[in-house]
Amino acid sequence: MKDKAFTVFRSLIFVAFSLVLCAVVFQFAGYNAPQMLVAVVDGAFLRPGAIEQSLRWALPLFITAVGVGISFRAGFFNIGAQGQFYIGAISAAFAAEALRGGPPVVVIPLLFLSGMIGGALWALWPGLLKLRSGTDEVITTLMGNFLAGLLLVYVTSGPLKDPSGSGQQASSRPLDAAYRISTSMGLSTTIIAIAIVVGVVMWLLVNRTSFGVLASLAGRNGTMVRWQGAKLLHLGLSSFLISGALAGLAGAIEFMGPNGRIASGFLPTHGFTAILIALVANLSVVGTAVAAIFFGGLASAALYLPIMAGLPAAAIDIINAAIALFITARSNVLGKLLRIGGRSQ
Repeated sequence: MKDKAFTVFRSLIFVAFSLVLCAVVFQFAGYNAPQMLVAVVDGAFLRPGAIEQSLRWALPLFITAVGVGISFRAGFFNIGAQGQFYIGAISAAFAAEALRGGPPVVVIPLLFLSGMIGGALWALWPGLLKLRSGTDEVITTLMGNFLAGLLLVYVTSGPLKDPSGSGQQASSRPLDAAYRISTSMGLSTTIIAIAIVVGVVMWLLVNRTSFGVLASLAGRNGTMVRWQGAKLLHLGLSSFLISGALAGLAGAIEFMGPNGRIASGFLPTHGFTAILIALVANLSVVGTAVAAIFFGGLASAALYLPIMAGLPAAAIDIINAAIALFITARSNVLGKLLRIGGRSQ
């Protein structure tokens, strides 16, 4: 417990250090750094409607990040959450076209299921390549992101193209209102309930099942897992499928909720932010929920920064990149100092 608390504390230190560093950079670039920090907090949590807007971004990120955490725990670096997110949205869109006119009580669950199946299948082939032939899953899942992005462009400008579109951005036809699970604000009791169910199920899976124990062990020592009589192939494929299914579910939620359609290149950093959230949370389900709210707040603040601080919304991407840099750095002076301090206690 002490080790976990120290790891979370170290991640928070890295996040705080990243924010301070970005503030210094923006100050030298001619912006007002204190005003920027106030605008981030205000835009994320304090202004009217900020909490709801932060949750709008946080909940899909949480669902995707929990799935990423499952594969990382098992020692498989699934970097393809963005592609799986896209394929989930595409699958749900095709299912919506096929089921158009059906009763919502039947169609809505099928759209969720379609998104999960699409995301899982998009994660399956890199998993098979990794476990059957030893192919580097970082490369295959990363390439899968680009392929999924191109497929999204194809379907939104071809089979699913909205004939009444303006032509400025390729997109699918709007989803019928009867099948929407939220307004354009992107927050509803349905989405909140889905996120809670996912969180509870994944926490139980990680902490109360043999799969969770063996998956965590496989991430540290695959040989030990084989000694326990478990099959690394089954564990690996299961972790890829769960990870892809949850990313696909998040894609279906975006399609059925705030967006109401799919468009070429929508939410291009969703999967990568989810990976960052999982790393900040040290792959903990509860920590992922907290980190998702934080990053959801940053996404909400991005809409507020140009008004309050004169900063472009892309400043949030710079902050995210700085956090990613320090969180993923394996050797860092601050990290060494913190580790030394932890040993001395």
